[in-house]
Amino acid sequence: MLVRPLEDRDVSAAVRAILDGARTPEAERPEEPERYVRAARRAREQGHEILVVEVDGEVVGVCQLMILQHFHHAGGRCAELEAVFVRTEFRGRGAGAALVAEAERLAREAGCYRLQLTSNKVRHDAHRFYLAHGFQSSHEGFKKDLEVDFP
Repeated sequence: MLVRPLEDRDVSAAVRAILDGARTPEAERPEEPERYVRAARRAREQGHEILVVEVDGEVVGVCQLMILQHFHHAGGRCAELEAVFVRTEFRGRGAGAALVAEAERLAREAGCYRLQLTSNKVRHDAHRFYLAHGFQSSHEGFKKDLEVDFP
């Protein structure tokens, strides 16, 4: 099992992993891989990273790690783990754990005081996974969808 930064050639496989677990698959555009390539490049320009996990040379999972500069916490840095997806047939085999471990390593390396994430309330299996990997259910999250066109 190998966790590494996403490369352009990985986009289709990464999107496949997203579609396998997405609550809103209609928001994805697998037929437009260049959109994902641009998004990954923009994320990296901002100091973030898109990670993939390979099993036997095949990309089976993806996540995004965002490093945020906080004003509070004395200006400390915080890491946000977003969009952790592993294809169904590879769940429970360590791929998700490998992604999370590498994200945590990168967050520590960046000097982050916390690694945080949100998970949809209906994703009970994901909640058990995160709890088993040292996360705590400490906050109530809120989101508001905004009506915008994607760039």
